[in-house]
Amino acid sequence: MSDTFSFHLLEDFVAKYKDTPPPFGFSDAGSNSLGEVTFIRTYSRMKEDGTKERWYEVCKRVIEGMYSVQKNWAKESRLPWNDNKAQKSAQEAYDRLFNLKWTPPGRGLWAFGTPMTMDKRNSAALQNCAMVSTRDIDRNDPGALFSWVMDALMLGIGVGFDTLGQEKEMIICDPTEPVSVYEIPDTREGWVESVRLLINSYLRPNQPIQQFTYDLIRPLGAPIKGFGGVASGPEPLIDLHTRITKIVGSRAGDKFDSRAIVDIVNLIGTCVVSGNVRRSATLALGNPEDKDFSNLKNAEVFPERNSYDPKNPGWAWMSNNSIAAEVGTNYEDYVDLIADNGEPGFIWLDVARNYGRLADAPDGKDYRVMGFNPCAEQPLESYELCTLVEVHLNRHDDREDFLRTLKFAYLYGKTVTLMPTHWQTTNGIMQRNRRIGTSLTGIASFADTKGMPALRDWMDSGYNKIRGYDKKYSEWLCVRESIRVTTVKPSGSVSLLSGATPGVHWGPGGAFYLRAIRFGNTDPMLHLFKAAGYKVESDLVSANTSVVYFPVASGHPRSEKDVSLFEKIGLAATAQKYWSDNGVSVTLSFDKETEKKHVAPALHLYEGELKAVSFLPMGNETFPQQPYNNITKEEYNSYVGKIAKIDWSAIYDGVENLEAVGEAYCTTDGCEIKIY
Repeated sequence: MSDTFSFHLLEDFVAKYKDTPPPFGFSDAGSNSLGEVTFIRTYSRMKEDGTKERWYEVCKRVIEGMYSVQKNWAKESRLPWNDNKAQKSAQEAYDRLFNLKWTPPGRGLWAFGTPMTMDKRNSAALQNCAMVSTRDIDRNDPGALFSWVMDALMLGIGVGFDTLGQEKEMIICDPTEPVSVYEIPDTREGWVESVRLLINSYLRPNQPIQQFTYDLIRPLGAPIKGFGGVASGPEPLIDLHTRITKIVGSRAGDKFDSRAIVDIVNLIGTCVVSGNVRRSATLALGNPEDKDFSNLKNAEVFPERNSYDPKNPGWAWMSNNSIAAEVGTNYEDYVDLIADNGEPGFIWLDVARNYGRLADAPDGKDYRVMGFNPCAEQPLESYELCTLVEVHLNRHDDREDFLRTLKFAYLYGKTVTLMPTHWQTTNGIMQRNRRIGTSLTGIASFADTKGMPALRDWMDSGYNKIRGYDKKYSEWLCVRESIRVTTVKPSGSVSLLSGATPGVHWGPGGAFYLRAIRFGNTDPMLHLFKAAGYKVESDLVSANTSVVYFPVASGHPRSEKDVSLFEKIGLAATAQKYWSDNGVSVTLSFDKETEKKHVAPALHLYEGELKAVSFLPMGNETFPQQPYNNITKEEYNSYVGKIAKIDWSAIYDGVENLEAVGEAYCTTDGCEIKIY
């Protein structure tokens, strides 16, 4: 990759980290780390020589990519650039990344510094998520908006969308002879274009019947370069075309309503999940007065879209559904639905449009915001993407160290805004806003151990520090200051790297637990776990899959089951008030037997103090091989000495290896559909 980077860290500097054990989190009873297991599976890419990246190499790739983008910007804009000053800055950024004080989002760890971002100069693979409003459907090319959604999803970008397109009162049409045939190229663009053409045939009058040939699409099992994985063959795309024809095309003469809009996006999402061997998710935002929208996940009203028949599966699962709420909404009307399946969530667009942090006076800067991304931490304009980065509170002993880390985390986010995507409309919005989301993870455990006054102090001083950095570096780069700079993302696998509680949430496991993780039976890591003495079982649900149990001492005093609904929503409101000028991704888990009655009062109590919220009902039932099983300290200690320390050399050095799976936008069990 010598030609990929214009900036390089000094070799002597990087060499000091080569033999330094990475400080991965969640060490288990065998002194192995769930953080390292996550790193190997998700972020350690295969190198050209067949070996896998080690942590110090990923840090090098990310930092050299980050500072190369800055240098390229300065040189191409004929701005001042000082290599010595940049080297000093980059070395500190590297050290703080290596020690997991900050990290890019998972997508950045996986993609930054690779040819797909550097050589192509396209930041799409670095962006976590997006939003598009169907209010922007073009009557002359209605399929274009949905093809943009599919393109984003195929790149692993989660997409939020609304149902405002129904206000255009377009009519679903019946195509007529002659037949138009499109030979689909073996590219992402070819798949996307086929969907645009098919949707146009139903949403524009007097169109020919659209048909396709699939002969050019690579067969099942062929490798996919760049994004990894193997091809699915044309079958998922054929199925998508067939289902759009059946589900939307059969409604000729009907208005193009919210159900048709959500159906199309959900069907596209199911195709992407199976067709691109990736993970994906969408969020649908609807009108609370729209009864069809409210019932989209009601199997009694729409049985086909909610079917669990493997021969004729439904597609309702492909989006989290929220309603556009207002202060004063009668939340009692939704409690039974929320207790049943956690939906709908609520998004307060008036708060998002008028406020940054809730501690600050309303500024009206985000008046163009139309919705949120699927994990609901970023209010976004239509066609805007999320640019995120993460700071790990658990890796900082004092406030000054934390404030110093914010410089490099912020600078990563600002650097990504210097890179365009391949969408012109998106670039016009993102380069105007320069919106970034500097996120915190480990918030709940910080509050438990250091207290709420310290948390509020760190958040408030940290926010003001980032605003100062943005003024300074925007002037240096000669770009606009960012419209918003902070957020709280749900985290997930990135928080596993450092051993933090995820985002604003308490962890599922508590102080001691058995973490059950599933591995394919052909995964080369599996026999290492068996040899080390881990408990391994055949998966009771999935064929050719095994479950490995990791006994973990988390260092976190409480699990989510130990915390009340009111404390959870209160912590989210604190983060929205003192830290995040974007939003806070919060999924409020609650005991549906004892806390259902508190859902509406909690929403009334905190409405106006949050921009978005979703729910996860929990019962007391247990089931085999569940992800987290609480254990006692004594039970944990019983595993010590029975599980051996694993030497991962065979994996890293290419004797037995596997390609990193990468990561979809925000990585949380609540909003990401996993395919394994």
